[in-house]
Amino acid sequence: MEKELVVLVEDELDLHELLRLHLERAGFLFKAFAEASSFLDFIRKNKPDLVILDWMLPDADGLELCRFLKNRDETKDIPVIMLTAKTEEIDRVLGLEMGADDYIIKPFSVRELVARVKAVLRRIHKPTEAIIKGGPLILDLDKHEVWLGEQKIDLTPVEFNLLRILLSRKGWVFTRDRLLDLLWSGEKVVTERTIDVHIRNLRRKLGEAGEMIKNIRGVGYKFEEN
Repeated sequence: MEKELVVLVEDELDLHELLRLHLERAGFLFKAFAEASSFLDFIRKNKPDLVILDWMLPDADGLELCRFLKNRDETKDIPVIMLTAKTEEIDRVLGLEMGADDYIIKPFSVRELVARVKAVLRRIHKPTEAIIKGGPLILDLDKHEVWLGEQKIDLTPVEFNLLRILLSRKGWVFTRDRLLDLLWSGEKVVTERTIDVHIRNLRRKLGEAGEMIKNIRGVGYKFEEN
């Protein structure tokens, strides 16, 4: 099972390592930012599974940042948990009206936060479709088969999972680092160059359909139907 990426945007640096410890122990990938600007640079090239967003940031209003995420096509489906010291009901309502999926008040129990993260992800997840299509390609998750029209394509387990990841979010650019995390969850010592080799082999096996796997120079790869 793929590890889900949880991103924290919070200027209290002592919370970074505390949440990293507990979320990684709970089986998540974790990344933290102290400023909105660095998070926005990240979000333009990556799509986390959930964002924990502080209300008050040194360079931005957390509510406005939440509104930005929810009004942008590429990020509107990313669940957001607001993290704040504000306790008034009107503030909680305002956060939810901006599109936040949940709201946690400081000080908080780390165990409660981890439970909230799990609950939000369970709530927004839909059952995985057994069949994923992209152009002339059909990927059957139950049978672990890939078909190009009526021709069955033999792929290695890594190639199959790589294609599945790219097809699951067509048009989205996956960085090499993100692909490494999704494929090996940090448990295997591999380099970014490994991804390039697997992509090259996958493209070769897919023939002309392999041209739909696009290389975004200096960033990573995406699947784009012609």
